Amino acid sequence: MTDFLPEGYQTPEVQSNYMTLEDGENSFRILSSAIVGYEWWTENGEEGRKPVRVRTANEVPEAVRNASDNRQKARHFWAFTVYNYKTQTIQILELKQQTVMRAIEALVKNPKWGNPKNYDLIIERVKTGNRDWDVEYNVIPEPPSKLDEGIVELAKSIPVRLEALYNGEDPFAAPEEEEAHAKRYANNPERTAYRRVRANS
Repeated sequence: MTDFLPEGYQTPEVQSNYMTLEDGENSFRILSSAIVGYEWWTENGEEGRKPVRVRTANEVPEAVRNASDNRQKARHFWAFTVYNYKTQTIQILELKQQTVMRAIEALVKNPKWGNPKNYDLIIERVKTGNRDWDVEYNVIPEPPSKLDEGIVELAKSIPVRLEALYNGEDPFAAPEEEEAHAKRYANNPERTAYRRVRANS
């Protein structure tokens, strides 16, 4: 060991605006209605890879629909605002896992459960093999409960514009702030690329 860093030091985690499903249990409360659509990724020169999202399948370009590589095809997605109990923050959860979406849809249609904004959800992510895609998901609803007032107030203080995802904008930025950012970064590709990576991490 050296004396370069203090004893016991660990680099702090940078909180993301987007919730990631980790191995094990992921507990959250849905705070908004979902937006739905289709997403694919494009290479954009110095700006790097960026997601493109549209509302309907008809808006997906023919080249993307006919891509021979499944990784280049558009995938159906849901996106909604959540309170992440682990990080204790307001985040966006984007789902593309069909098993998870079908399970939540079944809860919505079940009169005993109904609107998922009325109860907490746990998504359990379980590795079943060594490959990245060897994963299973289990969706576990908690008994319906009133949302904690502290979370209600936190959500009010952090407005989220989910519709901004369709335009490649930051859902957490006010419209005037997003416009100011666009002008500021327009002539600086390196900072633009950094901002895109950070926003979608």
